[in-house]
Amino acid sequence: MAPTQQTKPRHIVIVGGGAAGMSCAATLANHPDDFKVTLLEKNSFVGGQAMSIPLDQDKYGASWMNNGVQGGSKIFKHTFNFFDQYGFPAQPLQLQVSFGKGESGFWTNCFPSKLVAQHASDIRRFGVFLKVVKWTMPVLGILPISLMLRLFFFSKDFGDKMVYPLIALFLGTGNQTANVPAAIVERLFNDPNMKLWDYDSDTLLPNQPTMYSFDCLDSFYGKWKDDLVAKGVTIRTNTEVQEVVSRSTNGVDLVIKNNDESGDTTNEHYDHLVLCVLADDALRILGKSATRREKLVLGGAAFYDDLTVTHSDSDYFNKHYETRFKPELCGEPKSEAQCQQIASAKGEPTSPSPSSSSYSSPSQNQRGQPDQQEQQKQPFNPMYYTYTYQENPRLIEMSFNCSNYQHQFKRSKDNNNDNTTSSSSSSPSPVYQTIFLDKRKRDLWTEGAIDESKIIKRNWWHQLGHRWQHYARVVPGVMFIQGRNNTFFAGSWTLVNMHEVACVSGIAAAYRLGAEYRKFDDFAQDFFVKYLLVSHGKIFSREEKKRNKAKKTA
Repeated sequence: MAPTQQTKPRHIVIVGGGAAGMSCAATLANHPDDFKVTLLEKNSFVGGQAMSIPLDQDKYGASWMNNGVQGGSKIFKHTFNFFDQYGFPAQPLQLQVSFGKGESGFWTNCFPSKLVAQHASDIRRFGVFLKVVKWTMPVLGILPISLMLRLFFFSKDFGDKMVYPLIALFLGTGNQTANVPAAIVERLFNDPNMKLWDYDSDTLLPNQPTMYSFDCLDSFYGKWKDDLVAKGVTIRTNTEVQEVVSRSTNGVDLVIKNNDESGDTTNEHYDHLVLCVLADDALRILGKSATRREKLVLGGAAFYDDLTVTHSDSDYFNKHYETRFKPELCGEPKSEAQCQQIASAKGEPTSPSPSSSSYSSPSQNQRGQPDQQEQQKQPFNPMYYTYTYQENPRLIEMSFNCSNYQHQFKRSKDNNNDNTTSSSSSSPSPVYQTIFLDKRKRDLWTEGAIDESKIIKRNWWHQLGHRWQHYARVVPGVMFIQGRNNTFFAGSWTLVNMHEVACVSGIAAAYRLGAEYRKFDDFAQDFFVKYLLVSHGKIFSREEKKRNKAKKTA
């Protein structure tokens, strides 16, 4: 929708103050003469699932930690751009992962393990599998990964112990991983706009790729909110849409409810509605006004209720995960590089290696990357963990050692090490997060084994399930409901559950309304162009030509 000359700006209402809603509002706010923007958020804060929780600094070594969203990879260009604008740059770290438990189930990206050696043939053939899926997309790509692994005669153990935990942990697919389409798995390895790591023919996952830990999300979103308000955006928290009365070419009529003690409701009219909420919430909000097409698309997204327990129970953690280097878990090294990996995991000094990770900082000038020699010196101290249920090996629990992952804890440790006068004080207690997936499977959860006195917080999340049906019905269908009845949809559910996708989806909705896409990076623009095509059915170059022509004739 190209901007047009008019006597007053169009009034846009954005429902949802998460990454998608804030990105949409920020993009529209660049055109104050064209748009009047109102953002409604049902909670008392903006940021959605990207939030922080306070901690006792003396006890845990930091005064806060991020909760819900913790970090990302180098592809998070738009996310990092917003962070940098407000002085909250993401911090690089070398990713260490611990999958499984015991000699028969453990593997890692830090040193060779017996499980990796056992599945060496499967790992090599997995590279061929990725190529075949790429060449035959979308025919084979839409099939669930579980079916494709069987068709290619991969061993059951390889899928259960290596492929499923790997995808579940990083894509956030949880216990729906077996139903994820093969194309998404292939894209995570090969697509420059989506991939989190490179495929490694020897170890599956490359040695310690660079990831990024986010700064305090509460502070970032708070500062972002204040800036948008200063730019003229109206942000109303504790407010939600009670009813969509009507939607037509004349605009949108809503009943808005204040979630304060008064519970007052108002009837309000807007020119356009942007729903930056989960698909099932969007369908609930639309209510009787939802069209048959919207019901078909939005109703195809499946969500599951997961529980995150933030705690400091080291006994629980050591019982369920491999947290330290153990010689019995280590496989035989087959190269000098693997010998150095083992030495590094043990904490022994190593010589510089000519090999290096293929991952680079998203902005070398703004955001440094750990020195490769420094990376070599890091002992085995994982950030990510998975635990597999013996009753059903396809189902897992996931955990983070946040004290190893989030940079504010490391900064606190470094400060304590530099302070010689505090050498007699005890070390801070580590902070963990364990994620229990799909409350319908609660009988399998190990939640009860966590010491109740060491639990810091419990959070329930309503998470998207990346089933193959989602990519056969929802993702290709979104473009056919965008813009109809002056309504647009944004959120990570439109493609894949990533903070970056949420940001891009909000920007795309603003672009469709007539806002400008401001290029700051070639890679970022390429991602935006692809998203605009997939979720809105619009070719960016053609849209730009139309807008340039309209400007010349205006």
